Amino acid sequence: MSGWFEGLLHGVLTALGVSSLLTLCRLILGPTLPDRVVALDLISLQLVGGIAVYAVLTREPGLLNVALVLAIISSLGTIAIARYLFHSGKGEP
Repeated sequence: MSGWFEGLLHGVLTALGVSSLLTLCRLILGPTLPDRVVALDLISLQLVGGIAVYAVLTREPGLLNVALVLAIISSLGTIAIARYLFHSGKGEP
């Protein structure tokens, strides 16, 4: 792997880390429950992206399976929470 590509991957990991920290602030501050659910989903997708970049960086293709499973479970969990909020009436501010 060339040096510039490796540097690019490290930069992407850094950007994902910073954006995850900013999203964590949104998760903590809210202000509503749907905002927190979306922030939690975004953090999980950023984690999936981080795992995928790390898999390319370390040449471990098995980690892509982990990222795929995490993305599927995260999406299903977000859908389940959204349906619960919609039917319970808690999704409105």
